[in-house]
Amino acid sequence: MTARHHNTIKRICMLSTHGYVDPVPQLGRTDTGGQVVYVLELAKALSRRRTPVDIYTRWFDRSRPQIEPIPDCPDGRVIRIAAGPWQFIAKEEIYDILPELAKNMTNFIRKNRLDYDLFHGHYVDAGIVTLDVASQFNRPAFFTAHSLGAWKRDQMQGDPEEMEKKYRFNHRVSEEFRIFKSVRAQSVTTEVQKEKLKELYGFSSDNVVVISPGVDVHSFRPLKQGEEKPKTDLPDRYIFCLSRIDANKGHDLLLNAFNLVRKAIPDIHLVIGGGSPNPQPREQEIVATIRQIIDEKGMHERVHVIGYVPDELLVPLYQHAELFVLPSIFEPFGMTALEAMACNKPVIASRFGGIRNVISSEQNGLLIDPSNAGEFADAIIILVQDKQLNERMGRKAHRTVQSQFSWEAIAERHLAFYYKFIYT
Repeated sequence: MTARHHNTIKRICMLSTHGYVDPVPQLGRTDTGGQVVYVLELAKALSRRRTPVDIYTRWFDRSRPQIEPIPDCPDGRVIRIAAGPWQFIAKEEIYDILPELAKNMTNFIRKNRLDYDLFHGHYVDAGIVTLDVASQFNRPAFFTAHSLGAWKRDQMQGDPEEMEKKYRFNHRVSEEFRIFKSVRAQSVTTEVQKEKLKELYGFSSDNVVVISPGVDVHSFRPLKQGEEKPKTDLPDRYIFCLSRIDANKGHDLLLNAFNLVRKAIPDIHLVIGGGSPNPQPREQEIVATIRQIIDEKGMHERVHVIGYVPDELLVPLYQHAELFVLPSIFEPFGMTALEAMACNKPVIASRFGGIRNVISSEQNGLLIDPSNAGEFADAIIILVQDKQLNERMGRKAHRTVQSQFSWEAIAERHLAFYYKFIYT
């Protein structure tokens, strides 16, 4: 293939190699969360702009077809490439099979005579493959880290040797730095991530552009005037938390804060959602720890751990909630926070995470230190007790998402990003 010199992007290749990347995502499964939603929704929005997208991922389940169309995505597909054993591999352990994945992907593209104008990798493992494959076809490589290894290592607590053994931070950070230096351009989801590139990696460049995640504002919406609140099996008044079930999601911090909240507000409940429909041992251990904390504090009647939330219940759960909480200290962005905001809900989140560039504290939500149980609890109590403040912040949150974070707007920013750097 020869390099194109005309100003048209005919087809994009995206890579998201770990987790369960399916046309209808299996959210909550191991390594399968906001990033998968991001890649799929971006592909749909670009495709609606008449820019077809193929998303490449690892093929590890023989029961899945190699090529699947993406619903509501004209000319968009998920393409699976076999590499390594026919079994799931966690993202921390996937590095060893990436050279094989790149080789097999290159062969697939050549065999099927596919022609891509650019390759865009999402997360470090896909970034590694992107560099290899893009070079084979003399095409530009783009990258979005989504999460930065050095930042995650800084924020997480624990024994350094055990952390390194579990997360392979040294290798990840080294590979991230190599990708940063090698790609044509990269996007980061927040200004905070851009700052961390310079602070933790000593890397700054004019080819780093901030492009946030987006929200499907047609699905995630507030109740219309006169529309009844959706019926659920949950209590009438509850605080909602939704995320993957992982050790760094801050559920323990939330439970410490809610232990104070429940004593101040007798009728408020906490609903913790998220996780896989078929939890694996790692997730089961974390849920067991969450339930142990609940039992130790005697909160089992007020805290509801509901597990996996199917798509049809997601919007009703946001709409019915009093507010949404994002308790993790380390959170590069937080897609669930945007979804809640799109549904007119104020969000309480960490002032240290990427969401701080979306939430203007005391305007469309509150920013706090989740590790400070008193501060966290006070923020929840204020928004639960002051209905006018809650509703005012919710309306502002909704306007923020509508104007800045629809996927249509995010797709336009990506096209401008590609055009700016693809021919340089």
